[in-house]
Amino acid sequence: MNCENSILIRAPLPDIYAATSDLERWPTVLPHYRWIRVLERNGSALIVNMAARHGVLPIRWTSRFEADAGAKELRFHHLKAFTKGMDVKWTYTPTGEGVLVRISHELNHRFPWFANLLARYFIHPVATRTLATFKSHLEKP
Repeated sequence: MNCENSILIRAPLPDIYAATSDLERWPTVLPHYRWIRVLERNGSALIVNMAARHGVLPIRWTSRFEADAGAKELRFHHLKAFTKGMDVKWTYTPTGEGVLVRISHELNHRFPWFANLLARYFIHPVATRTLATFKSHLEKP
């Protein structure tokens, strides 16, 4: 299962990258995130427990997170929960109108139909809301 979300944010790339890569501040910017708890720090990598809401449904997972400032990428590898094994990559592409922020999800699940359900009903909607909220936050005058 591959799933992709993207949005154009009209703000400087350094501001966008700083806000989106500051994982521990996500719950203060993103109201649908309940918490992000750092379980382990290993150099530039973090092991984090993340919790969000999709509507009224609480969801949570554990990920390995790395921010690569040189490449301007964020990478997550899900370690626990229904999305175990999923790789997520955030990329940032400057354009003439702003920065295209893209989130790519890749999940090879032993039940492809289940991965497709996760993508359609949880992964895509949560990522869409995350990007839209960052856009609103970063484009404020």
